Amino acid sequence: MTEQELEEFKTLLEEKRIEIMRDLGLLETRSMNATTADSSGGTIYSDHMPELGSDAIEREKAFMFATRDGVYISQLEDALERIKDGTYGICRVCAKPIPLARLEAVPTTTLCVPCKQAEQDQKQRTA
Repeated sequence: MTEQELEEFKTLLEEKRIEIMRDLGLLETRSMNATTADSSGGTIYSDHMPELGSDAIEREKAFMFATRDGVYISQLEDALERIKDGTYGICRVCAKPIPLARLEAVPTTTLCVPCKQAEQDQKQRTA
């Protein structure tokens, strides 16, 4: 992989990390900090109990999305670290270069397509 290609992937990964962190900030602002009292319009008993359930579901979904995004940020940071140490774009199983098309589709990948397929096949056999 050329230095220019590595720099392009580095920029892409950094932009994705910033975007996800911005999204996480919005999630936290909108959903994670909402309390039941805020959702129901006060601390007294609400005549609209189903709304409280809907609000709880929305907070739970926000937490699930935040967790998923947190995992993705870790993957982005790991990929940036691999760029620094010179292992980005190298399959962690077979040590062969990962094709650019695969990296463009999944820039955080650590596996080439054949090794990823073998991993999925192994999971299916053990499930």
